[in-house]
Amino acid sequence: MPTVTLLTKGYNDFQLKLVDKLLKSMLKGLNVEAEICGVTPRRWVQIAVSGEDEKVALRYLADEMGLCPTHLERVEKFSTIKGRITDLNKSRSELYVDVGVFSPNIVDTIIFLQRLQAQLVDGRETSLKKLAELFGFCENLPLNVKICSVDKENRRVEAMLSERQLTLYKGWAKSLLDRLIILGASFNEVMLAVKQTRCSRDVVDIETLGFFEHAIVCKLGTDAVGLIPKIGKRLWNANLSIFNPRKTLKFLGDHAML
Repeated sequence: MPTVTLLTKGYNDFQLKLVDKLLKSMLKGLNVEAEICGVTPRRWVQIAVSGEDEKVALRYLADEMGLCPTHLERVEKFSTIKGRITDLNKSRSELYVDVGVFSPNIVDTIIFLQRLQAQLVDGRETSLKKLAELFGFCENLPLNVKICSVDKENRRVEAMLSERQLTLYKGWAKSLLDRLIILGASFNEVMLAVKQTRCSRDVVDIETLGFFEHAIVCKLGTDAVGLIPKIGKRLWNANLSIFNPRKTLKFLGDHAML
């Protein structure tokens, strides 16, 4: 019975039940059983898979949800993977991304500040704190990264933002619409919070960044920061951050991302 770790974090027991329900729905029709057997210290969801179709199920889960590499030896140079920002305040010159390497020890992927500056603000000297403000960086924000180097001896991995991640930010900037990023809530919880707070008239869409990570897309003229007191009361366990394209484009000036 193989045990694998999904590239999905469950922030509480209720969310683990939602993941279990999703797995049953996804694997319906296959001769297989998938059972949640716990979470890692960083809250990655671990499942045990058994049955005649377990190999098919594992390939399907890898394609649809992603699997943590778990060991450093499985992280390949030039590969892309969706991780989560962690220890945002640990360093002023390095952004740490948890890509699911935790056995036998946790190894985070590092994106150097200079790389972020080159990719996001055309090489301008900008603090990590300012970049976090401009692009909504916060704990557990999903980021698609491309692995630049893997030093197995010193247990060190370096990365950069992937083209997919850069395309996402460019699209967000081009839309000129504010986004309220919500981390640690299901799609249904976010949608219910929008309805209960009567914010539907201020919202264009709810984008999915991960199973429990979403972005509320505000209508033109609506400031996402104004939704925080309302939405925050309904999703008090979630982390909230803002992407304001006008602020970002104003900072970039002639070097805009459009």
